[in-house]
Amino acid sequence: MISLYEHAEPIAMRIVGNQNLNSLSGRVEVQINGVWGTVCDDFWDLSDAAVVCHQLGYAHALSAPINAAFGQGSGPIWLDDVACVGNESSIFNCTHLGISVHNCGHYSDASAVCYKGELYIHAIQVDTT
Repeated sequence: MISLYEHAEPIAMRIVGNQNLNSLSGRVEVQINGVWGTVCDDFWDLSDAAVVCHQLGYAHALSAPINAAFGQGSGPIWLDDVACVGNESSIFNCTHLGISVHNCGHYSDASAVCYKGELYIHAIQVDTT
């Protein structure tokens, strides 16, 4: 598995889906050499989504939907078996199989739900008597 990716061409990332004032949700796409492609959801989890969200300027990842939850992408599948710790500055700094090395189809495109604001946890008491 590859842990770092060095490339002379600019690399871009986006989430294709829904955006409002405080949140962004959709399919994760990366651009390499000017070509947009997707990320396979094998081993995709909240740590991976957190790196994507942080890379795009969002404070939190609320979820990491799988199985093309926001529709199937097109073009190449650039990354598979992504395994981030959660503190990486880029998804390309996470462990993965290598650029364009994958064993899945667009039915397995990874997604992320990002949030800009503060998260608050509200406890509720339930009377079970």
